[in-house]
Amino acid sequence: MRSEDTLFVGGPLAGRVLPVLVGLTGQPPKTYEVPVPDAAGGPPTVHVYRRVPAAAGRLGVVRAWRYEYEPAGTPRGGPKWPWSRPR
Repeated sequence: MRSEDTLFVGGPLAGRVLPVLVGLTGQPPKTYEVPVPDAAGGPPTVHVYRRVPAAAGRLGVVRAWRYEYEPAGTPRGGPKWPWSRPR
């Protein structure tokens, strides 16, 4: 599997660069979830990061990605179906 060093912005991983596995298209996943275990033995806290473009080339093609902290704790959006459009 191929990985790419990706910058994390905000939240508990602020400023860290971690290797993230990329898919068949060469892009990292749209959301990255980091479970943090509870010290008292309760359910873990899950921090959610979403993928945003970090650098674009001359033609607007994204060459690098970074993850930004999602303070709400849930990933935004959902699947983009080709037959559904905004009304």
